[in-house]
Amino acid sequence: MSRTPPPRIVRFGAGSLVELADVCGEAGITRPFLVCSRRGAAAVGSLPVVGTFDGVRPHVPVETVRQAATRVRAKNAGGLVGLGGGSAIDTCKAVVAELASEAPEEPVVPRIVAIPTTYAGAEWTPYFGMLLGPGRKGGGMDERACPVAAIYDPELTVDLPPEATVGTAMNALAHCAEAYYHPGRTEDAERNADAGATAIGRALPEVVERPHGLDGRTRLLDGAMRAAFALAESGLCLGHAMAQALGGRYGLPQGSTNAVCLPAALRFNAVAVADAVARLANALGADDAPTRVQELARLGGFARLRDLGVPERDLDDVAEAVVDRPGAHANPRRVTAGEVAELLRSVW
Repeated sequence: MSRTPPPRIVRFGAGSLVELADVCGEAGITRPFLVCSRRGAAAVGSLPVVGTFDGVRPHVPVETVRQAATRVRAKNAGGLVGLGGGSAIDTCKAVVAELASEAPEEPVVPRIVAIPTTYAGAEWTPYFGMLLGPGRKGGGMDERACPVAAIYDPELTVDLPPEATVGTAMNALAHCAEAYYHPGRTEDAERNADAGATAIGRALPEVVERPHGLDGRTRLLDGAMRAAFALAESGLCLGHAMAQALGGRYGLPQGSTNAVCLPAALRFNAVAVADAVARLANALGADDAPTRVQELARLGGFARLRDLGVPERDLDDVAEAVVDRPGAHANPRRVTAGEVAELLRSVW
């Protein structure tokens, strides 16, 4: 199958943040508005934007989306700059979707420039997650919310703490893994998954050992970028469905839940897509993909769900939520709630 990806404006390299104004000009964005966390705003100092919303929170609570949308309206912003991890970029997407829903007849909504400061890989899809209420993770999709540009500056990642480094890198690796067997994948998705998984598998141990080394950070960010390309031309499957259900219910970072759940999902899917799982192993330079993924996850201390505070008594309920998620529906091997509960217990 083939699908032509939309044009992408990309800047990559140390110091590339200074190109923000040029990128906005190339994207046709006037009056850009910054969306980030307080930590993100403090880290980058002054940027060429007309205003800032620094209230981004993990899992994108719906109230923060409404607050940001109000600020964007007040500034008459022509574009959004999402600086941070997946939550910052998803907040931008959700704001665009909210503004579009208020005026569906209006063809022009703000465009998004993504500036990832983690390895989460939310840059090139129109999908976003939101926290609709305590323990209730939802989301949406709007093609107009897909970022049109991204700036990958590894200097913005050198102070990322070890847990966030490994967790978000494992999220990116899960994008690569699922790009090998998602039903909507393209050949480009698989090639990007090869490049992304190889870079992540080699660079992550180096970054953990030397967290402030710019060379390792650069190669790891390149792997995450390739993983984001792979995701844009494929989609999410069972590993992400498990991670999202757990993250939404317990407020856990998606990276940590992906790190724990991905090996179990790979072993389950290997029965149906052995060649795809073997291709991941080859990209990682390993004999067995699930085992190597577990080894990489342990670099961040991610091994069992119990260590993340997930109660064993809830696993059956979590499994019911998993099978309702789109990622479970797209999985190459049909999965039941009972099978998901068994998988969750295997990593509990």
